[in-house]
Amino acid sequence: MKNLLVAQSGGPTAAINATVAGVITEALTSGQVDGIWGAVNGIKGVLEERFVDLREKIQGTGDLDLLCQTPAAALGSCRFKLKDPAVDDSQFSRIVEIFRKHDIKYFIYAGGNDSMDTVDKLSAYCREKGMDDIHVIGAPKTIDNDLVGTDHCPGFGSAAKYIGVTFAELERDCHVYDTKAVTIVEVMGRNAGWLTAASALARNNGGKGPNLIYLCEPAFSIEGFLEDVKRELETNDSVLVAISEGIKDKNGVYISESVQSGAVDTFGHSYIAGSACVLEEAVRSRIGCKVRSIELNLMQRCAAHVASRTDIQESRMLGMTACHLALERKTGLMAAVERISDEPYQVRFTGIPVCSVANQEKKVPEDYINAAGNDVTEKMMSYLRPLIQGEAPVIYKNGIPAHLILY
Repeated sequence: MKNLLVAQSGGPTAAINATVAGVITEALTSGQVDGIWGAVNGIKGVLEERFVDLREKIQGTGDLDLLCQTPAAALGSCRFKLKDPAVDDSQFSRIVEIFRKHDIKYFIYAGGNDSMDTVDKLSAYCREKGMDDIHVIGAPKTIDNDLVGTDHCPGFGSAAKYIGVTFAELERDCHVYDTKAVTIVEVMGRNAGWLTAASALARNNGGKGPNLIYLCEPAFSIEGFLEDVKRELETNDSVLVAISEGIKDKNGVYISESVQSGAVDTFGHSYIAGSACVLEEAVRSRIGCKVRSIELNLMQRCAAHVASRTDIQESRMLGMTACHLALERKTGLMAAVERISDEPYQVRFTGIPVCSVANQEKKVPEDYINAAGNDVTEKMMSYLRPLIQGEAPVIYKNGIPAHLILY
């Protein structure tokens, strides 16, 4: 028996299930796989042997299409950090024991930075122990778009499309009244501002979009921000601002820290939402005009109804690529996208060593940000535009999109 196991980890996206659909498609058509299993709640579910039989759950191409339009992680997710195997390898030996018990030869793990760390550690452990019959491959995902080694990440294009659409709609709404007003919109992004940059896509059809865009790469100054807003208010009744949740001052202190508890997650990441609230109060007290803050929050990653067709198609292809690499008896790799050209937009799918990806972050290049640090350049726009092209087909039932439930 040669069985395949697939799991998801980290923050969901609108496209992570399309990656699972790609894995299933490749496994079914390869003729090399007997059982196709999904682990519920990522590596945590592997350790607890909580598996679902995907051959039973997926009855045909219709179910695969439905899976592609299902938001969040259909197999569930986790934020579970495995112990350092050099200190304590009990979790790794347990995973291998479970793989042997269920004849699992191929393991595909879809996730972001922390998930690729798990792929790296697990594949390295198997190699060190001489287990050359277990093949561990990573499939990228993250709306933050901060994985190195791949031109862009599955889920980012759909989140970028949602943000571009939302800012285009907000910009129209903000100009209804002639009262001076400022609207500050906080976009996800801890240390990389790719998603916030996507707000500029609201200008694609001639709209103004946001007046000001602040990514988390340049040092942020509240004084400079207030001066920018004042200048915009001189010529505009309404000022729309996009900010990354992870904007930091010149000392590297998150602007949101004044309203945060200092709590961290299991990987040591700070909870940092709240930057827009801080800036809302600064505008209210220092400028005195009407002001509101908006945090887009989870909608950025679960708005599957406005997914990018390009993103969904590429996510599915990356799932197929990850599965293909495993079936070729490769291990310790991550499926990746290599961009060949912007116009016409062309990419190819490949595999790269996951050790070069794990615990790294891809920041926005300096030449993608304007000199003043309050907008993006044409280089950024050329990078972004192809990723949001096309509308993914959506199957509706009883007036709302239908979703596939796997567990």
